[in-house]
Order: sequence, then structure tokens, then C-alpha cells
Amino acid sequence: MPENSNWKTIAYIIGGTAGLLTGLAAAFLLIRKREQNLGNHKLTSGEGVKIGLGVVSLLRMISESGTR
Repeated sequence: MPENSNWKTIAYIIGGTAGLLTGLAAAFLLIRKREQNLGNHKLTSGEGVKIGLGVVSLLRMISESGTR
């Protein structure tokens, strides 16, 4: 039984680390963009929808990769 949960723990650790690094990279890019525009960068609703759809698309690709 420990072998069965071992791969799950590893998957959570890798997924959490990847999510953390992705979030930090997104924050870095957003901060850099705002500094280049002298603080005038605001996230519009259209950009928010694009980001949301991109995240949903990425999650769908990841979930479908295990079924092939």
C-alpha cells in the first residue's frame, strides 16, 4: 500500500512546485510590465478572460495526457 500512495505524493509535490514557479513567473512578468509602463498597466476584462481560458486549456491538456 505505501507504493500506491508514493506516486501520488510525488505527483502532488511536482505539481505544487510547478504551480508555485509558474505563479511566481507570472507575478514577475506582470510587475516588469507595470514598471515599463510607469505603473499604468491595468488588467482588462478581456485580458482576464484570455488568461482564464489559457489556464483552463492547459489544465485540459494535462488531464487528457494521461488517457492516451
